Amino acid sequence: MRWQSALAIYLLFWVLSAFLVLPFGMRTAEEAGHAHVPGQAESAPAHFAPGRIALRTTIVSLMLFGLFYLNYIYGWLTPENLDFFG
Repeated sequence: MRWQSALAIYLLFWVLSAFLVLPFGMRTAEEAGHAHVPGQAESAPAHFAPGRIALRTTIVSLMLFGLFYLNYIYGWLTPENLDFFG
């Protein structure tokens, strides 16, 4: 696999991981004990920490990409294994 392909696949894993880790650790204003701002959605987070989310996303995406790359090298799961109707 060329490094450009690996980078593109890693970035896809990173974006997917961002959506996976975004809800974890978020607390609403009510849960954090803050006053509700008029016009604010009740489910809006009280504090948004993009650095923490980026770090979590990077860790999860590195693990997922590592599994993907190891599968690419060793061929644990192939398209033939996923052919349920053939």
